[in-house]
Amino acid sequence: MKVGVTGGNGFIGRYVCEELADRGHVPLVFDHRGRADRDLPWEVMRGDIRDATAMTELAAHCDAIIHLAAVLGTQETITNPRPAAETNLVGGLNFLEAVAQYDLPGVYICVGNHWMDNSYSISKTAVERFVRMFNAHRGTRVNNVRVVNAYGPRQQAAPPFASGKVRKITPAVICRALSGMPVELYGGGTQVSDMVWVGDVARALVSSLETAAAGTVLDHVVEVGPTTSSTIREVAELIIDLCVERGYERVPIADLPMRPGETPDTAVTARTDTLRSVGIEPSSLVSLEDGMARTVDWFVKSHGTHWNSPEPAAGT
Repeated sequence: MKVGVTGGNGFIGRYVCEELADRGHVPLVFDHRGRADRDLPWEVMRGDIRDATAMTELAAHCDAIIHLAAVLGTQETITNPRPAAETNLVGGLNFLEAVAQYDLPGVYICVGNHWMDNSYSISKTAVERFVRMFNAHRGTRVNNVRVVNAYGPRQQAAPPFASGKVRKITPAVICRALSGMPVELYGGGTQVSDMVWVGDVARALVSSLETAAAGTVLDHVVEVGPTTSSTIREVAELIIDLCVERGYERVPIADLPMRPGETPDTAVTARTDTLRSVGIEPSSLVSLEDGMARTVDWFVKSHGTHWNSPEPAAGT
């Protein structure tokens, strides 16, 4: 199949394109940013998911669509919710109308913290419900895939380490630990927010697409996450230990108040038994220890190219 991947130039999107190619499919990247790496072999269609005509054109040129593109951010989207609402809601509806018009199988990526009151979670979860409506009343073939915190090599860090606009836990902790800076954890890191290897996310998304293409529209959400849960503090401690094993000085953990838009004392986890419905055994997922070791090694090697340590303040 030739598969359109909205947001295909993003962190998860690139892994999805690689997984598609590995399985013999042909990725077609649909992204408003164009080609970020000219060495990538994928065909790129420039476009915005808010543009219904562009999304319809994408559907006319492929055999299936995986919809990943969205405005991300938890606290980042609270003070200005309109971009997330417009992009995620309108873009999601444009995706559904496009696959409905051309009778294409599709996959929609859902958020792990779907009950939280922030613009990202609210807008993404509304489209998850629209998927169910379209499948029930418009005859679409779209499977929902819920992903907890994806991590792995190539994930972009936010300032002061790189230009990313959304703070993600894994690059934030790794960059601080490798730079000799205290690791800052919202809410002290006591909350459970499961981490999943990005390659496993791509595997689940593509498997769910192939399931839809074979005619099976699932009546449940496929949830991708680890079989064993960990607190954010436990994840941070693992990362710090991995950095120490590689010769870096141990850094302390600094507790911060819970950030706006997140619900204290709740757990973001996945029902991994749902993966069996798309042919994936939960026991086959990459372990947190193995995946995080690979990720730390990549950040060590990419220092100075993918990210940089901030310059010490004058007089320190």
